[in-house]
Amino acid sequence: MRKLKLQMQLSVDGFVAGPNGEMDWMTWNWDDGIKNYVNDLTDSIDCILLGGHMPSGFIPYWESVVADKENPQNRGIGEYEFGKKMIDTPKVVFTKTIEKSIWDNTVLAKGDITEEVNSLKAQPGKDIITYGGANFASNLIKHKLIDEYHLFINPTAIGNGMTIFKEIGQNLNLKLVKATPFDCGIVVLCYEPASN
Repeated sequence: MRKLKLQMQLSVDGFVAGPNGEMDWMTWNWDDGIKNYVNDLTDSIDCILLGGHMPSGFIPYWESVVADKENPQNRGIGEYEFGKKMIDTPKVVFTKTIEKSIWDNTVLAKGDITEEVNSLKAQPGKDIITYGGANFASNLIKHKLIDEYHLFINPTAIGNGMTIFKEIGQNLNLKLVKATPFDCGIVVLCYEPASN
């Protein structure tokens, strides 16, 4: 069965965005080590899951990177090759409000989240990844659908904001697989759910 992996940036105090979705606290001067980590993680998947609010920013951003190899918005991970992977990889958007997909290589999932994700996991292929958004990631965690957490801990505390662990309802026990520090100041913590 395919694994569902979560790749998410967090502040050192556990927030994925500011109270109004601010992301100006994230570290983007990524060194080669962290770029290689992300590329290896991306090479292990062939499907991307997104929450309903994500595709309107996520997909056009990577389309702009692919359209312009010299895009000044590239912030260390926006190389043409990576952007092409993001656009070419099939995507599933979980939504109750979007009626029709307007994006290439993108379908909508409108059913029960657990049934939809487990159906995708049961299909042949490489693993699956999600980048959120915050509410979607929180919902996946709540339903115990994440098999690997790749938490990119940024060296900034923001004091208040959005969290992905607000809906767990009880302790979420995780097993540390590896902790990888990078020169840019980010530490990636890779966890799997702990067996009870």
